[in-house]
Amino acid sequence: MMRLIQKGLMYGNLFHVGSPALVERYNRALKHLTGKTTSLTDFHIDIAGYAPEVGEELGDHLYINPQGCNRQFILLSTEQKTGPLLDAKFSTSRGILRQFIEQNEAQLFALTARDAVAGELVNSIYTVTKAAHLFDIRKIRIEADTTGGHLREAEKLGAMIDEFRTRDDAWWDDVLIADMITLAKKTGDVTRVPIGLEKTEYEQQNFWTSHFGGLYVFRDVKEPATICVGEKSEVGKLPTKLTIGFNESNKIAAFLEENDLVEPIVKAKGVNSIDILRQKLDFIIVDVAATMDADLTGLRRSDLRSLARRYADLLPKEFHQLNDLLRWAEGGGGWPRITSKDPAYFYTLRATNHKDRDLVNQLLAELAPLDVRQLFICHKQLFYDRYATWPEEKKEFVANFLEREYQVDKAGAREALFGHEDAMEEPQAEPRDIVDVVGPWGAVRRGR
Repeated sequence: MMRLIQKGLMYGNLFHVGSPALVERYNRALKHLTGKTTSLTDFHIDIAGYAPEVGEELGDHLYINPQGCNRQFILLSTEQKTGPLLDAKFSTSRGILRQFIEQNEAQLFALTARDAVAGELVNSIYTVTKAAHLFDIRKIRIEADTTGGHLREAEKLGAMIDEFRTRDDAWWDDVLIADMITLAKKTGDVTRVPIGLEKTEYEQQNFWTSHFGGLYVFRDVKEPATICVGEKSEVGKLPTKLTIGFNESNKIAAFLEENDLVEPIVKAKGVNSIDILRQKLDFIIVDVAATMDADLTGLRRSDLRSLARRYADLLPKEFHQLNDLLRWAEGGGGWPRITSKDPAYFYTLRATNHKDRDLVNQLLAELAPLDVRQLFICHKQLFYDRYATWPEEKKEFVANFLEREYQVDKAGAREALFGHEDAMEEPQAEPRDIVDVVGPWGAVRRGR
């Protein structure tokens, strides 16, 4: 994984916690949430305040996400809003946290200027022992406060002020006035500068979760369904109309079409379908060549064509079907009939422009795993899991490709692939120093 970290493809854009003041605030919040502290003096946190180095030190990478369904968070700065959410258990968690920070940014900026803000994404369940429990989660409420209780104290002071203004004999209540003065020393003048979080409740309708081998839950569509990446028989009875196994490609295709969630790449506006198809073919060639210990150093497209000829008998069916589609797109062949029974089918699709576009593109990436660029953009954790199993030659080729073709212009690459203006993943800030480029693990390993 060090190759990905060095190229900025893993653990990028984390918030650096390196000053004694920030470490002390983090520890206060961590103690408040979990009863634990860290002895580290330099680490990096994601949007939720999770630090891979702290997780390794504590031997618990779910140290602020107990049971994987009660996401807690620590905010040291509103700058965390552009960070990733590492090892996410729900696809909606990062979006909810980002909205929360942006919609309360002025208040959170003021609060984090003097203390850490600690909180939790509260749902109606505390553990996931049955898949059906996941369907009880419809709204996420965020509860948050500084470790010093500034919001709680401000709310209490506000109630006292209301009482003082409305009670006829409040002017003679020395205890009330003394308590107000004491609280105001902590909170400031809440009548001039109100302290309070405005937007704290969010809906969770359609989502992906890593629980039970992976589930894609679509409730807010015309024909609701749950798509099971793991064994369908193990999830039990679910409340959606349909429960579809990952091997039931016909049913998945019908569900996506009935709900108008996808469109063919070759008919989509705003993308260069020929270039996209060529690169999908390149990735398939590399996948086969790497298993044959071929030298993949500095490959050009002509080299890839040579490899395709050399290993033609080993190339999977999806390669030949996509190649037929490319030939048609270039105007040199007939229209190939590719149905949902064919292995290339999901490689030919992208999400339409709707509110769950990112979720559908994540599903398509998992259904078309040989397209490693889409997998990296749309489903990073799965990309990292599969990357760890690849031959070294494929790791090197893919890392170099992503650094060259994607990392230098992320917005342009997404526009070329998906044709929509909105970013499909977290925006990336400019690196502040070399640690931001190499990520946290370099420093940790050197320390060892």
